[in-house]
Amino acid sequence: MESTCFSSSQRLACQIMNPDLFKASPERAAAHPAKPNRGKLEQSRSELAHVVNDSKTGRCYCKGKLLGKGGFARCYEMTDIANNKVYAVKVIPQSRVAKPHQREKITNEIELHKTLHHKHIVKFSHHFEDQENIYIFLELCSRKSLAHIWKARHTLTDPEVRYYLKQIISGLKYLHNKGILHRDLKLGNFFVNENMELKLGDFGLAAKLEPVEQRKKTICGTPNYLAPEVLNRQGHGPESDVWSLGCVMYTLLCGNPPFETLDLKETYRCIKEVKYTLPPSLSPAAQKLISGVLQRNPCDRLTLDQILNHEFFTKGFTPDKLPPSSCVMVPELNPPSPAKKFFTKMAKSLFGKKKSKVEKSPVEEHDEISKLVTGIVKSSISRQMSYKTVEGNEATSPSGQLASSVPLDTQAEEESRKSTSRSFKGVASNTEACEDGITAAAVADSAIKVLNNCLSSMPLASRNPRCLSRPKPFIWVTKWVDYSNKYGFGYQLSNQNIGVLFNEGTHISLCDQRRTVHYYLTDSKHFTFPVSAVPEQLRNQMQIVEYVANYMEQNLMEGGDLQCREYQGSSSLLLLQWVKTDHALVMLFSNGTLQVNFYTDHTKIILCKCDDSYLLTYISKERVSYTFKLSTLAEQGCSAELRHRLRYVMQLLQHRADP
Repeated sequence: MESTCFSSSQRLACQIMNPDLFKASPERAAAHPAKPNRGKLEQSRSELAHVVNDSKTGRCYCKGKLLGKGGFARCYEMTDIANNKVYAVKVIPQSRVAKPHQREKITNEIELHKTLHHKHIVKFSHHFEDQENIYIFLELCSRKSLAHIWKARHTLTDPEVRYYLKQIISGLKYLHNKGILHRDLKLGNFFVNENMELKLGDFGLAAKLEPVEQRKKTICGTPNYLAPEVLNRQGHGPESDVWSLGCVMYTLLCGNPPFETLDLKETYRCIKEVKYTLPPSLSPAAQKLISGVLQRNPCDRLTLDQILNHEFFTKGFTPDKLPPSSCVMVPELNPPSPAKKFFTKMAKSLFGKKKSKVEKSPVEEHDEISKLVTGIVKSSISRQMSYKTVEGNEATSPSGQLASSVPLDTQAEEESRKSTSRSFKGVASNTEACEDGITAAAVADSAIKVLNNCLSSMPLASRNPRCLSRPKPFIWVTKWVDYSNKYGFGYQLSNQNIGVLFNEGTHISLCDQRRTVHYYLTDSKHFTFPVSAVPEQLRNQMQIVEYVANYMEQNLMEGGDLQCREYQGSSSLLLLQWVKTDHALVMLFSNGTLQVNFYTDHTKIILCKCDDSYLLTYISKERVSYTFKLSTLAEQGCSAELRHRLRYVMQLLQHRADP
């Protein structure tokens, strides 16, 4: 390209961006340069094209960084020198479209893409060509693609997957309504812009929908996402795109495509036989949806509308927006929508009509239950709820989030959001013993004593000792959610039992695979009911417990890799007290177990008594667990990372014990 096509100001601007642009080319200076091969020649020309010029409009574009490359094209960031507008530009060498059918393919892609105008479709701007390349100017998506996010994250949470799938389905419905099939839905073709909005792109394989008998039988697309009917040469239909969508969902949730193997023929065999596994870590709703989409017969697959109406979407929270940090790490979400809708609905049921008086039972226990429920009903439940999901196991209401809502009830509530160590007393307070005679204070004192003895005798060490290969199973908290700004604290145990410790001190547990309800009063009285026969006075509390259980199941991740085992007598395991600081959550249980979850890196420490000795389990930020005898740590020492956490826990417990 001749440099005379630039004005002096444009030449200066380009020279500032790329000072080597107007230097003499080494190739031209050589008297008799060696003849490069075709591939190197194309690469050389690509490297030399720092500025491209549209001869028809006179506009010049400065080439930026390489965004990606495909089979016969590369995508670069390019800036319009006249107005500094930045594009993603698909550059196709003329040598790659020398044959008529190749040229026709590119022409069809351009003509089709020009007709598409939708929020979740990459916007087509314009195109031109010169003697060397064809340039297709597209909307720039600065966050790259879902493939890049997946590569950094490996797996995404259910709310994130819902967020992206809804946008994919929106764009896909638009295409199908226009009679267009994408035919190459995969992570690399879902682009994400600066505002974390998803856009469908790359229409190189897109085609008009034809009647079944006229469909082309060509096998095209990405192997891991091909539908069985495509492999069987029955042609692409809208259902084929839906199949690929199911593979995308599976990949984002599980970390790898459902039919991926080391051998392509084996992958194709698995696709044709629909042979894949659903990891138990997937929520039941996600498993059902994936199964409904990955059906061998296209007619049996869920439609796009049916997918959106599936319980995976209707009963699970979908954020309105994701933070850019979610491209590389698990996001912190602040979604008021799920709980707000639920509690608003509950408020209408409770306050929408005149409440009838609750008749007192002659039985003292029922009288106490009635008093409790009356107190709960008097509590306002219309306040806006906000959640902060951390590692899938936290939901709190940050200060300031409620500024535009109902004023705080008391000064104490305001202080609770700023306090570094506020505790909420459970079934047993510092002075009240539970049925087994143990108090939260006693659990804390025992932990202080054994940790102090361990740390005082512990030698310095650079790493942890060998952990136990098969530690005795114990119960720990795998998920938790904080609704204490109005109701209480919910948690899930490793044996799948669910517990909610309400703010006024009562406790409800769902046990035996949610078939049995255990209800504890503050005076240590205990009631047990089948879930189908819960007293009317407890129905409102049970609604909250069930919502907490469903929320944790659908939205939160397991906190570690410790296997969930059935545990005899676990129904009596109660959360006595929980304490939150700026850095960690501390939980004290009725069997003497202490668990501490650190927010920043999601590590955890669990101290429990096993026979006559104490076991200490450390769950790393990768959610890998290591269990040691506390006596072993005292004798051999541990890493600075673990020792620092043990000291913090001991100091926190000592602070709690101080008057």
